[in-house]
Amino acid sequence: MSLPSSAHSLIVLAAEGGEHGGNHESLNPYLIGGGALFALLLLLWITTRLNRDR
Repeated sequence: MSLPSSAHSLIVLAAEGGEHGGNHESLNPYLIGGGALFALLLLLWITTRLNRDR
């Protein structure tokens, strides 16, 4: 698959998603955002534990 055909496929996919709103019934944006925030804070905590000067 070449770059132009990949780009065309993405444009067509984005256009189709825009017509339907792109939202899924089971996706709660607050749950997704809270989960992402928790994951990032967990990674930050792990990084700071492993990066202590000894």
